[in-house]
Amino acid sequence: KATYAAMISYLDEQVGELVSVLKETGQYENTIIIFTSDNGPSYVQPLDLNYFESTGFLNNHPQRVKGKVYEGGIRVPMIVHWPRNIKEKRVSNHISSFQDFYATVLDLLKLNKPNYIDGLSYLPTLLNNKQPKHEYLYWEFASRGGQQALRYGKWKAIKTNLQKANDNFELFDLEKDPKELYDISINHPDVVKKIEKILIEARTRPALKNFYLKSLDSD
Repeated sequence: KATYAAMISYLDEQVGELVSVLKETGQYENTIIIFTSDNGPSYVQPLDLNYFESTGFLNNHPQRVKGKVYEGGIRVPMIVHWPRNIKEKRVSNHISSFQDFYATVLDLLKLNKPNYIDGLSYLPTLLNNKQPKHEYLYWEFASRGGQQALRYGKWKAIKTNLQKANDNFELFDLEKDPKELYDISINHPDVVKKIEKILIEARTRPALKNFYLKSLDSD
């Protein structure tokens, strides 16, 4: 744990040095600094939820952690610092995904995005302009039983146990239930049917068998 604490301190120190160099060289005002995470709180030692008296366990509810496709595992904040173009303390609720980073960089460089790229540039959000939105966002994780998730407007669908034949489908209304406590799939069969169709269309079979979902990729 002491090593991990030192790593955090070192990261903070290095970011500070980077900012200092940018200021010294006159590049600070026109440099984009992005700080985010690719997952929610960890659940393994030494990065457990109770480390540093973390409230991650309370905030993310049981099982809503790294390695899960529930909101606590995949929903993270992103801090963007770009003095010349972003006003301080501005907040955006735009929903993005890591697949959008590449598209955003291409947009910043004024390069065309290849047709095979799923990501959407979030540069309009950074510049406080009208932002195109994804019709849906898709996640897949072969570990922890095999999981799929799909964000479709206010709806969030999750399928688990995909390494077995008896996969489980849950549907949540994130506007009313952001903690995903109440499965309402039985009340919205039309939404379930639509999302099931998208789950099939959105998915590409993994090239490596290590990432197969047995109920979907069995030969």
